[in-house]
Amino acid sequence: MAVTAAMVKELRQATDAPMMDCKKALTACDGDMEKSTEWLRERGVAKSAKKSDRIAAEGSIGLKISDDFKKASLVEINSETDFVAKNDGFKDLVSRTVSQIFETDSKSVEALRETDVKGKAFSAYFDEAVAKIGEKIEARRIATLVADDNTIVNGYVHSNTRIGVIVAIECDSAKTAEALKDMAKNVAMHASAMKPSTLSYKDFDADYVDAETKGRIVAIKKENEERARLKKPLINVPQFISMSQLTDDVMAQAETDIKAKLQEQGKPEKIWDKIVPGQLARFVEDNTTLDKEQALLDQNYVLDDKMNVAAAVAAAGKEAGGTAEVTAFIRLEVGEGIEKKVDDFAAEVAAQMA
Repeated sequence: MAVTAAMVKELRQATDAPMMDCKKALTACDGDMEKSTEWLRERGVAKSAKKSDRIAAEGSIGLKISDDFKKASLVEINSETDFVAKNDGFKDLVSRTVSQIFETDSKSVEALRETDVKGKAFSAYFDEAVAKIGEKIEARRIATLVADDNTIVNGYVHSNTRIGVIVAIECDSAKTAEALKDMAKNVAMHASAMKPSTLSYKDFDADYVDAETKGRIVAIKKENEERARLKKPLINVPQFISMSQLTDDVMAQAETDIKAKLQEQGKPEKIWDKIVPGQLARFVEDNTTLDKEQALLDQNYVLDDKMNVAAAVAAAGKEAGGTAEVTAFIRLEVGEGIEKKVDDFAAEVAAQMA
């Protein structure tokens, strides 16, 4: 069958494939438009497969939230270059993918690829889009939070589209939950900036806390050696780094030490009850640095650093006439955990000259 210019144009508009590839497809498939589309798709997939040795560590985060703030989904889609991540075709792919996750309740990338969209497998839709864009692109991680009547879910994607967070706040009633939707977004924004890795200090493994404690103490002592040499103020060396270490015995000993110091300073015992609580609070502050760095609820809230996130959410719940607490959050950042390839141009040239 003769392939006409009109047929080539039609296939090109339908697939966005190069003109010569469209002509080859139509020739190979005797002008059958559907078979030609499949022919192009298969070759697009083949080309993508050849890119498997490349590293896709750029990309964007996609977010979809239900109108009633009862459900939210996130996706991380990686590309090889930041340039492609700004492409309209890539943005459309991110938007369609997060919508598919939201609508199908997919729990993994593998499950997502097996879902249907517009009468075909989502994997086919995704791979066709990738073939059009012409770079290695992959959906890496997905997540969804679903709320009950007394819980609100909201989220935030940073302006660079590289960081996305969804947060769930459980309340005493549906009325309180409705009032907390803006607070949920604020907490998501906080998590975007402060990079918590877990919800609470209670989630930390004891061995991890122990190893971190030893490492931090050694690091601070080394830094103090340099500070002493430069005649700079020394940094306080903590005994502990997490609330999980501050047992009743530890706190009792801290109180005993504080009182002993007050006695040594000659402070009247009748005013100790006004001094001790503040110094105990300072002891906790100085010995929970890991919590403040990595546990969302224990971090100082960025919009009011006089309280931590847990206290800020509780205060918002109280203001709304009820109670509120963050029960879950998910934070995705593009490329985190991916070891990026560092090209050694000189070594590459030398290898080719050998």
